[in-house]
Amino acid sequence: MTGRGLVEGGVGGAVATAAMSAVMLAGSKAGLMEDQPPKHIVRAALPGHSRRRKPGEGVLAALAHFGFGITAGALFRLVSRGRRTPVPVGIGYGLAIWLASYEGWVPEATVLPPISDDRPGRPAVMAAGHVVYGIVLATVLNRFRSRDDR
Repeated sequence: MTGRGLVEGGVGGAVATAAMSAVMLAGSKAGLMEDQPPKHIVRAALPGHSRRRKPGEGVLAALAHFGFGITAGALFRLVSRGRRTPVPVGIGYGLAIWLASYEGWVPEATVLPPISDDRPGRPAVMAAGHVVYGIVLATVLNRFRSRDDR
């Protein structure tokens, strides 16, 4: 894997995170979840009470969310070795990230409850967001691959 491949994965991850963020914003606007989960995570990581709002948490949450998405995109590109990836594999990857996070380290860090104990709206929005992440990630990375095939 070349440095270019990791950059492409990062770009794909950034585009996919932006699309996912749009789904999350729509879910918030529809009243299906209060604050975005990245805000909860950053709020808990910053000094002070883990549940109280903190100055700058919105910007830090956006940076952390995009950093996570970019890293996950680069990792996906690394694992796929630059080969074309069927969109269902991208969807599976997005859902695997969701499950590992929201059934794993997020509740373990006592940031949010596990999926089974959460409010009904948030898991649905977050699952949809991760499906969109996987679709967009696979699509963007496949476009890079198509460009290389010319």
